[in-house]
Amino acid sequence: MATTLTPAATTQEKLLRARAASVKLALLSTEEKNALLLAIANAIEARSESILAANREDMESSGLEGAMRDRLLLTPARIKDMTQGVRDVAALPDPIGETLSEWTKSNGLRIRKVRVPLGVVGIIYESRPNVTVDTAVLTLKSGNAIVLRGGKEAAQSNQKLVEIMAAVQGVPEGAIELLDSSTRQSAHDLIKARGLVDVIVPRGGAGLITFVTENSAVPVIETGAGNCHIFVDESADFEMADRIVINAKTQRPSVCNAAEKLLVHERIAAEYIPRIVKKLIDAGVEVRGDEKSRALASGLPVGETVEQDWFEEYMRLCMAIRVVSGVDEAIAHINHYSTKHSDAILTQDETNARKFLREVDSAAVYWNASTRFTDGAEFGFGAEMGISTQKLHCRGPFALVELTSTKYEIVGTGQVR
Repeated sequence: MATTLTPAATTQEKLLRARAASVKLALLSTEEKNALLLAIANAIEARSESILAANREDMESSGLEGAMRDRLLLTPARIKDMTQGVRDVAALPDPIGETLSEWTKSNGLRIRKVRVPLGVVGIIYESRPNVTVDTAVLTLKSGNAIVLRGGKEAAQSNQKLVEIMAAVQGVPEGAIELLDSSTRQSAHDLIKARGLVDVIVPRGGAGLITFVTENSAVPVIETGAGNCHIFVDESADFEMADRIVINAKTQRPSVCNAAEKLLVHERIAAEYIPRIVKKLIDAGVEVRGDEKSRALASGLPVGETVEQDWFEEYMRLCMAIRVVSGVDEAIAHINHYSTKHSDAILTQDETNARKFLREVDSAAVYWNASTRFTDGAEFGFGAEMGISTQKLHCRGPFALVELTSTKYEIVGTGQVR
């Protein structure tokens, strides 16, 4: 049985254990990895009461409010979703060893390009205990070791989850390592561990992502901030638009794929803005608007926007509205202010929709659907490391395939150059 974490172990010792474990993980068969994942799901279910107890300790001491408090909270339903995600990952095809292409040269050399694990993945994230499980099972399935550095507010929850997963029979020692979150030094040590860690994934707010990207000596894949937009075009079906806007804003406002901004075509603004503002307010949303939006929503409590509003990821029940002249201005606004996460157009005009899909420079672009679908599980990936908003080495939901690199295997018969 794999040993549980040793609290006294230094960051360096944990990194060395993870590096040694990555070698063993890379050699596991698909069947062995899937068996471990199913055992992890069963273990989490069996120990759910102890996980909830640890989470209650974190909730009582966190001091968090609003969206961040919601992200920290675990419930029986969320643990059920967590374990279902583990089983979903187990059911996915194993990317490791997949042949991407192969060919034979005129000199007889046979060349094959195959998927291989990255090695050791480090993740620095804020107070979301579900991330601990999602990322650990994705890395295990893809043959990687993981070093987790969660937020201090979730320390007890993360510790309990990692203890349970690491104790599963067959999980190599060091495959799932958790760093001390009581000090910033552990995060600093992780991002400077070039040679021991192959990639760092920062997952959280803009401040965390900026710190990691500006200071890491290890390659970084950014995930995170979601200043997401919905553009209601002049041909939009109002009933559909209502459903999508309300869902994208209110279904879970604390997450990165919730919509924060609403752009409305000027030709329908007089009719649509009073309608949707009332629905948003009835749903408990604080509404802000540009001068035109406020004038059209006369008599409704709409706050004034400032320039910073258009850049801000609210992560709460708040939405800002702007009137635009058409699809071109909507695209220009989004490409200037968005975090390049998820943006949507609601329209019956296919030409405008295709233009929007082609020209909006975001990881996920929608036509007549809620931005809330930008999610590893919703895309059929089981879980995710996060949503990558950069273009290298992956973009969008960052899951199993993105946790791989490639290598070439070349077979000869004595050829020399």
